[in-house]
Amino acid sequence: MASKIYPDELTARNEIIEVGRRLYMRGFVCANDGNLSARLSENIILATPSGVSKGFMNNDMLIKLDFDGNIIEGQQNPSSEIKMHLAIYKHAPDITAVCHAHPPISTTFAAAGVPLDKAILQETAVSLGVIPIAKYAMPGSDELAAAAAKYCTQYHGVLLEHHGPVTWGGSVMQALFRMESIEYTATVTMYSKIMGFNRTMTKEQVTQLMTLRPGLGITADLGEFKLSDD
Repeated sequence: MASKIYPDELTARNEIIEVGRRLYMRGFVCANDGNLSARLSENIILATPSGVSKGFMNNDMLIKLDFDGNIIEGQQNPSSEIKMHLAIYKHAPDITAVCHAHPPISTTFAAAGVPLDKAILQETAVSLGVIPIAKYAMPGSDELAAAAAKYCTQYHGVLLEHHGPVTWGGSVMQALFRMESIEYTATVTMYSKIMGFNRTMTKEQVTQLMTLRPGLGITADLGEFKLSDD
């Protein structure tokens, strides 16, 4: 059920600008890549513009849109990926922020079509969950929007095949944190492969960790991990 608790506009604007700066400084986006949005009400969102570096945005660049994609306020065009953001909001009314970026390691997994589904880290198992692969589709297309939205009620993020990760949450900052967690998990997974081992936690260990989720307010299923004893 939708929480119907939306961020106030000033907070959303400040978070989008700050998160854009962090994405750029961490190398999670380059040039004008990436896009962010926040849901302000039942049918209004605030989004980043197209053709602007996310590390150098200001308040005047942000755009208000309705759920049909019509611009309500702002002088620039929204990102070409706005359909994906709107599809996620329509599919999951409790989501109030979406973040799409191209952090290099997790984007490599997306390019390879490999999900992040190994239970190798406690924090990943508890808080992030499985990050699946969404089937390839053209950027900015209805097909890509549907492919991403398909996963937004069960997971905290998804890898767009040959594209990069998308995360969502109750705030733009939470969506950023989930993006950071995806990249960290991808990095550890990559190092594990380089070092030549594929060891995961056991089913018993993962089952015990799942008991921590209710205390963290996590109610989504977050997928089923692949384990060494599978």
